[in-house]
Amino acid sequence: MTANSDPLAPWREHLLAGHVIPAHPLALDASRQLSERHQRALSRYYVDAGCGGIAVAVHSTQFEIRDPAHNLLEPVLTLASETIDAQLAAAPRPFIKIAGVCGRTAQARREATLARNLGYHAALLSLAAWGDAPEDGILAHCHTVAEELPLIGFYLQPAVGGRVFSRHFWSRFAEIENVLAIKIAPFNRYQTLDVVRAVIETGRHDIALYTGNDDTIVTDLLTPFTFTHHGETITRHISGGLLGHWGVWTHAAVRLLNELKAARAAPSLDPAWLARAAAVTDMNAALFDAANGFAGCIPGILEVLRRQGLVPTHHCLNPNEVLSPDQAAELDRVTSAYPDLTDDTFVATHLDSWLR
Repeated sequence: MTANSDPLAPWREHLLAGHVIPAHPLALDASRQLSERHQRALSRYYVDAGCGGIAVAVHSTQFEIRDPAHNLLEPVLTLASETIDAQLAAAPRPFIKIAGVCGRTAQARREATLARNLGYHAALLSLAAWGDAPEDGILAHCHTVAEELPLIGFYLQPAVGGRVFSRHFWSRFAEIENVLAIKIAPFNRYQTLDVVRAVIETGRHDIALYTGNDDTIVTDLLTPFTFTHHGETITRHISGGLLGHWGVWTHAAVRLLNELKAARAAPSLDPAWLARAAAVTDMNAALFDAANGFAGCIPGILEVLRRQGLVPTHHCLNPNEVLSPDQAAELDRVTSAYPDLTDDTFVATHLDSWLR
């Protein structure tokens, strides 16, 4: 298939250009009920911050939205899709809407069909439900879901429910025609290299690579990944990020990515970028509660947004998911230490219009 005949070519080009794609959180009120007003405000924030897309119904949105007791999957997907379309109407631009898709094949296919019908362009395919199942069966599952909606692969770290896959798995995954991108999030340098090498060796120059390694965002985006394949030396970059971390301080993240693109195009790298990389990782450690095995990850994201007025509480659907001891103090520390990586002024300027 040539680029001209590929209906997915515009989205491939968009993703390869590199964008900030936040994982959309869930705004709950004091009764742990969805606050539609704040949920819409978050979507408007991400559009106005300059993002190139959004991922909804993913980990940061809380997987419990699928539970029958809450039944929030369709409402949350609908709110985001409609709000984004309305926000972009005044100044249209490419913006990819990505839906998280979970479960074994029947569930994943239903979720992908729902997302497609609601105007989503791609599915971020979680493979957590497959546990230690053979890779061949998982690949068959991926092929089936790809028939419903183009895929973004997802290499998830084992600490939060993922598993280790072979490089051969990612080579075969990259052979699926309707794959647009792969989110690389194993929080492991060896496994990150496996994905990049697999895509290069498959010859899929049209598959974008996105970091989900929130612990090493800047390094991932600066690194030229070079491998030799069939005697040819090929270098790929990770184009952008699809990140829970970028669900907060998002306007600053857009600025950071633009600066990173300029830095990697320069003839030499300013060593100051190493300090910036460490600063972003330090912020993520507080946000994601790395000290406690990521137990306070989602409440940490929500706490930053609560302080800015974008959500009413840091509550989760699961009442046992709370900020860890000292996590709030750690958030105080990093926001004070790295003000250039936050966007409080931007949010304060626009908050009333987003909460309309």
